[in-house]
Amino acid sequence: MRILGIDPGFGRTGYGVLEAAGNRHQALEYGCIETLPHTKTGERLRDIYLKVTDIIERFHPDVVAIEQLFFNRNVTTAFTASEARGVVVLAAELANVAQAEYTPMQVKQAVVGYGRADKKQVQEMVRILLNLREIPKPDDAADALAIALAHAQSSTYLRRLQKAESNSSSIVQRKRDK
Repeated sequence: MRILGIDPGFGRTGYGVLEAAGNRHQALEYGCIETLPHTKTGERLRDIYLKVTDIIERFHPDVVAIEQLFFNRNVTTAFTASEARGVVVLAAELANVAQAEYTPMQVKQAVVGYGRADKKQVQEMVRILLNLREIPKPDDAADALAIALAHAQSSTYLRRLQKAESNSSSIVQRKRDK
C-alpha cells in the first residue's frame, strides 16, 4: 500500500510518501511545501494545491492520511491551517484518492505507543521504523511520515480484524450447514 501522509500548514505543509507492505515500511520521498509570507492567501493555497496534486500524480498513493488540526490558542493560525488542509483534501478528492484522518494523539499512539509522547520521541521512532540514518527534516516532514505510519499501522490492524471476522463468520456458517 502506498500512503501519502500530510501535516497541513499554511506556511509549511509537510508530506511523506510511504510504501507499506505488512510490517515493512519504506519512505519513498518526504519534504515540505513552503509558501512565502506576504503573498496573497489565494496564491499560497494554489501553490499548496498544485504541489500536492503533483505528488499525487507522481506517486499514485492508495490513500492520503491527513492530520486533524487541533489549536487551542491562535485562532488566526487555525483558520489558515484549516484552509491549507482543505486544499489538500480537495486535491485528494479530485484525484479520487481515499482519505483518512488522524488526531495528533492517534499518531503518537500508533508510532510511539503512547498518546502523549513528545515530538522528539515521535521523530526518533519515525527514524527507527523507516530505517533512516537521521531524523527527517524539517519537523513537518517527520510529522507527515508519522501520519503515514499511523495509517499503515491502523490499516494493518483493520485488515487483521476483518480477516478474523470473516474467518469466524465462515466457521459459524459451516456449523449451520451441518
